[in-house]
Amino acid sequence: MKKLKVAIIGVGGISGVHIDGYLSDPRCELYAFCDINEKTLKAKGEKYGITRLYTDYNQMFKACPEIDVVSVCTWNNAHVPAGLAAVENGCHVFCEKPMAMSAEEAEKLKLAAEKKNVKLALGFVRRFGKDAVLARELVENGMLGDIYYAKAEYLRRNGNPRGWFSDKKLSGGGPMIDLGVHVIDLVRYIAGNPLPVAVYGATFVKLGDRHQLHDKPNYLLSDEADERGSGVCDVEDLATATIRFDNGMILNVETSYSLNIGEESRRVQVLGDKGGITINPDLVYHGEVLNRLADITFATPTRFAGTEYSDEIHAFISAVEGKAQIKATAADGVWLMKILDAIYESARTQSEVKIK
Repeated sequence: MKKLKVAIIGVGGISGVHIDGYLSDPRCELYAFCDINEKTLKAKGEKYGITRLYTDYNQMFKACPEIDVVSVCTWNNAHVPAGLAAVENGCHVFCEKPMAMSAEEAEKLKLAAEKKNVKLALGFVRRFGKDAVLARELVENGMLGDIYYAKAEYLRRNGNPRGWFSDKKLSGGGPMIDLGVHVIDLVRYIAGNPLPVAVYGATFVKLGDRHQLHDKPNYLLSDEADERGSGVCDVEDLATATIRFDNGMILNVETSYSLNIGEESRRVQVLGDKGGITINPDLVYHGEVLNRLADITFATPTRFAGTEYSDEIHAFISAVEGKAQIKATAADGVWLMKILDAIYESARTQSEVKIK
């Protein structure tokens, strides 16, 4: 069986889970690496025995036109340029979240992939968790009824990753585009992917990255904090939004890198007129049993475990082979960028923003 030749563009922190996914898939051959940081590139090449190493993805595609599949694991501002280059080379693309720096940019990548008839998948890994799978089963079996309200929190007390994450030119924003994208998409997925119609958002820059408060700050991703992003922190440290969807559901979302709270939170709640669920981190179903209010837990695992990164890579390869549907599509990526654009625009104008 001919193996698919895989290239990784951006071999920083998140690339590790992509690499592990491809290495564990017998249908794939890890073929080439590309990164603008020569030191990181050389180290990753030595670690995984990859000799096709490039600091420019255009040079990589010129030298290796035989590449079949590409994972884009760069800073956010390079997702679309790198993705477009891969698509133009006829490659199937797996792009990390967020899809782009704007919905307009994301749409260009989506249309390019459609024109070239190549697969384009997004890194919304929470869709692959056992919590999401069970939540979808509960929804599909009518256990929640009409879903009308949801809450999602991704709150860190002192969790600014620094590096490029804190540099708006490279990241596009702070915790909302970095963390909020995960929980917003998770709620959309659980609820059946309703379309957003309006957003009211607010952002705050009050505390900064606060890394000086600890010798080892939480979530410091030193292998991703390239020197070009170091020392710059011009993103929000708290963002909040109310999102209205076409099915009538309202989602309130809160995200932070820095916040004066006692306990950090990744809680997600999805509530309907027949029942509701809380994910924190295990899934609990809230409803009625024998005319009594009940909170139901499950004996089997129901939490996001972290192994799902390989699962999404394997599913992507199955889609490339035509044996499965992409679970997180380019269209999903575009809609998330429309939501994120609207949140930041609403925060800027202090008014509601309609989404078309």
